[in-house]
Amino acid sequence: MPSIQVGGVEKNFFLIVNYLSKKFSNVTVITAHKSIRKKLNKNINLISPDSNFWITNSRYPKYFICLIYLTLFLLRNKFTLVFAFQANIYASLITKIFCKNIITRSNSSSEGWSKNYFKKTLYKSFLKLSDQVIVNSFQFKNELDTKFGINSYVIYNPLNKNEIIKKSKEKIKLDFFKGSFVKIITVGRLVDQKDHLTMLKAINLIKDRNIKLLIIGSGQNKLKLKNYIKDNNLSSVVKILSFKKNPYKYIVLSDIFLFSSIFEGLPNVLLEAQCLKKFIISTDCPTGPKEILLNGKVGEIVPMMNYEKMSKKITSYKKTKKIVKKKIALGFKNLNRFDYDFNMDKYSKVIKKFIYL
Repeated sequence: MPSIQVGGVEKNFFLIVNYLSKKFSNVTVITAHKSIRKKLNKNINLISPDSNFWITNSRYPKYFICLIYLTLFLLRNKFTLVFAFQANIYASLITKIFCKNIITRSNSSSEGWSKNYFKKTLYKSFLKLSDQVIVNSFQFKNELDTKFGINSYVIYNPLNKNEIIKKSKEKIKLDFFKGSFVKIITVGRLVDQKDHLTMLKAINLIKDRNIKLLIIGSGQNKLKLKNYIKDNNLSSVVKILSFKKNPYKYIVLSDIFLFSSIFEGLPNVLLEAQCLKKFIISTDCPTGPKEILLNGKVGEIVPMMNYEKMSKKITSYKKTKKIVKKKIALGFKNLNRFDYDFNMDKYSKVIKKFIYL
């Protein structure tokens, strides 16, 4: 895992690697971020550079140093199974040069990069070298099958409901959400992929300002979003808070969880919002939301970048309270397919298949 940022991929990485360290001996993590040591179980070996030189905004220098470490590791260790979370095509190529087995976990839809011919060609050619490709949704699996001819195996993101509910009970003071109005929240990095501008435009269309939107996240688009809020006189109804280690104590105070991404894999944050019994309005981005929301049976789905339809779904929330309650209850009931132990056991079985060849 060369590049550690703040997001769902990283959250799943720590859950999975710590779980696997309880099931298997000699688990080693290669990353550019030495600081993650405290998030790993003590029995996990960590290989990372001592220098902070490699910790840059770009992920490619991190890929470079970690692929060198991977090469050296494969030279020194005869019996190795590689599990790649990032730099999958490069890791696959290096691993196969040494005639080792590799499992790759592809984290998000190809919509984010498939228009780049070079990346698409590399992906199609080299990911097939993987002995097992794991994806986190059936939509994503179908995408890889049809676009790239890659047969993948689905393991949902593991959801620890008890942990989320426990953290949501931590008390906070949030004056912004005080009062009787529709409380809307979103949590995610402030980057183009998340398309927060669409939700701001949706809020701007609502003339009855008996609503408030809380955006939690950090990223390169923060200034652009703040400028839109200021230019459209939305400061009284929209607030941005920086990244929070525990977003659940904020989500639990809301009525609606709003999601506007243009591509994903399987967005953890929607599962977490369902776990806290929040009503979800999401874009129909590839991949994940439609699968989580059962094609709209347990939430509302709108076309990507369509702020008019998103705005209408927000305004209809109060008018459809009975339907909303039923959808929330059904969504919570259907979270069992994302059960932590069930999906972690799937990872364990895949790894055993290669270890005991």
